[in-house]
Amino acid sequence: MNKSRPKYGQIIEAALQVIAENGYHASQVSKIAKQADVADGTIYLYFKNKEDILISVFKEKMGSFIKYIDDKIKVEDTAEKQLLALIETHFSQLSENKYLAIVTQLELRQSKPKLREEINNVLKDYLDIIDFVIQNGIDEGAFRGDIDIRLMRQMLFGTLDETVTSWVMKSHRYNLVEQAPLVHELLTRGFSIQKQ
Repeated sequence: MNKSRPKYGQIIEAALQVIAENGYHASQVSKIAKQADVADGTIYLYFKNKEDILISVFKEKMGSFIKYIDDKIKVEDTAEKQLLALIETHFSQLSENKYLAIVTQLELRQSKPKLREEINNVLKDYLDIIDFVIQNGIDEGAFRGDIDIRLMRQMLFGTLDETVTSWVMKSHRYNLVEQAPLVHELLTRGFSIQKQ
């Protein structure tokens, strides 16, 4: 199985669109094949089953998503600027790819333990980036050191996740990226050492 071949990429893009438009359970492999302009059997040269397709879509798309965010925060010189870059980049990538937003916010909420485990494995790299930003803020004295980093991470990731989910549920009726400064202010106030 050579994932570098163009058909693999075609199938990933087609699966993303089909799953976003129809929902995971109503997205038959035949629909994905038709959208990718390949024979049904071609899908099975690259993927074991539909579950494998969903996991692969998430790995491919989130892998690029996470790398892009990592590149953006590394050019910033303070934790507060890194946090803003993380929020803006998270929102902008999803607002620019509505299919990805729908799949990540709605269709990945699967109950199967195997799927949850695979999704969590991919998300680990993103959570590590969030931890990096938080630890920088603590080291700089900008963020509180008396709150567990894991709790701060949950607050940060949960806020981003819920903001995007709300935007998706409201059919993208407002500018998601414009929410970034407000979310940044909310989080930095909560994370910051209170000045007396």
